[in-house]
Amino acid sequence: MNFRKSFAAGCAALILSAIAVAQAEQIGQLSIIQPWTRATPPKAQTAGGFLTIENNATAPDRLVSASSPIAGRVEIHVMRMDNGVMVMRPATDGITIPAGGSVALAPGGFHIMFMQLKEGLKEGDTVPVVLSFEHAGDIEALFPVGSIGTAGPAGAPEHGADMHGMPDHGHGQGQ
Repeated sequence: MNFRKSFAAGCAALILSAIAVAQAEQIGQLSIIQPWTRATPPKAQTAGGFLTIENNATAPDRLVSASSPIAGRVEIHVMRMDNGVMVMRPATDGITIPAGGSVALAPGGFHIMFMQLKEGLKEGDTVPVVLSFEHAGDIEALFPVGSIGTAGPAGAPEHGADMHGMPDHGHGQGQ
């Protein structure tokens, strides 16, 4: 009988864990899905934030800025190849989220850059981030902090960067 109770409790915990991972913040027709960041080594001054933004509206919207109390400055960045060299630059025009589409901010592509960190990020903590959109307005999302070397949010399948909507900074798309 104890085995059945333990098994049932384990199954319930797995289901609740899956639900927690699948939850999304929403503002209007925009959904913020699986935000996450990594723990930082001692004395690190920067960290990256990642998430997927879905737009179920009939018109595009644009992520124009972000802010967080953990950093002196937060910018939207893009990494891409430029003449065979990987470069990171601010996405000064923000990121367009197409109508009926989504954009993944993931390692190697678009991401949120936390700069001038006020303290290190520790695995298991959460980071509050306000994302500001051109039309939908502001939404606060909590970014769980994973391990230093993690490739994605806990419990999520591996994913790559979706460069859809990447602004052209005069250097081509670089893919």
